[in-house]
Amino acid sequence: MRVFVTGATGFVGSAIVQELVQAGHSVIGLARSDAAAGSLATHGVEVQRGSLDDRDSLRRGAAAADGVIHTAFIHDFSKFKENCEIDRRAIEAMAAVLEGTGKGMLVTSGTGITGRGKVAREDDPPLTPNPTPRAASEEAADAAVARGARVAVVRLPQVHGAAGKCGLLSYFVEIARAKGVSAYVGDGRNRWPGVHRLDAAVLYRLALEKAVAGARYHAVADEGVPMRDMAAVVARHLNVPAESISPGDAAGHFGWFAHFAAADCPASSALTRERLGWMPTQIGMMEDIGREGYFK
Repeated sequence: MRVFVTGATGFVGSAIVQELVQAGHSVIGLARSDAAAGSLATHGVEVQRGSLDDRDSLRRGAAAADGVIHTAFIHDFSKFKENCEIDRRAIEAMAAVLEGTGKGMLVTSGTGITGRGKVAREDDPPLTPNPTPRAASEEAADAAVARGARVAVVRLPQVHGAAGKCGLLSYFVEIARAKGVSAYVGDGRNRWPGVHRLDAAVLYRLALEKAVAGARYHAVADEGVPMRDMAAVVARHLNVPAESISPGDAAGHFGWFAHFAAADCPASSALTRERLGWMPTQIGMMEDIGREGYFK
């Protein structure tokens, strides 16, 4: 299969490219810069120059492929809503050229999209109305399915697997470093799910090969790790104290990150494992981030 991958040089996307090539697929990678294009070419990947707001380049990449994996996202949380709308339009552009062709497309979302305080499952729909602008990605996927495109969604938790990187926890580390304290909200029992980037890459490949239009898949290995435990690991890495702060003080301490720091969003992947035959094999999140030097 010839697969168009957006975010092909990113943390998750680069692992997906490697997984696809090893499985015998060929890859077209979206490259925004000369450096990204050079990196892809070095690894034998065909390059499609463009960006998420260059919808013509997205259409060309999708039209030239047998399937699409969309992982690119602009991670500037000061413009989160704007970037989510850019993602919506990017999905619409790629899905439009796939309508009626039977070619598969995977859209990336997050496991927290279905709400808080309960274990999220694949068949749980996004909240309506949704408190996070990231719902735009799943709304665009559903609209494409309604128009006859074979689009499915992969929901990601916190992704680890390379020193210094672990989804939103990477931002938590920077705040702890700046503030001199690794803080958690209240009793810190709120949970975050996780997955190793290499396990996530396998899931994307399986989902593209087997995906059913409108399906949701959860790339979850660790169902829910307490924030208090993660804060303790970060404290040890940075040699700072781990301390509880009250919910009322969270916004002052964390700023824009306060919503995430207090979020309780465990997630299950039971249906994904059953439907795709996916089984995570890599090191777990706590063991991985606990390794010496992970957050240096």
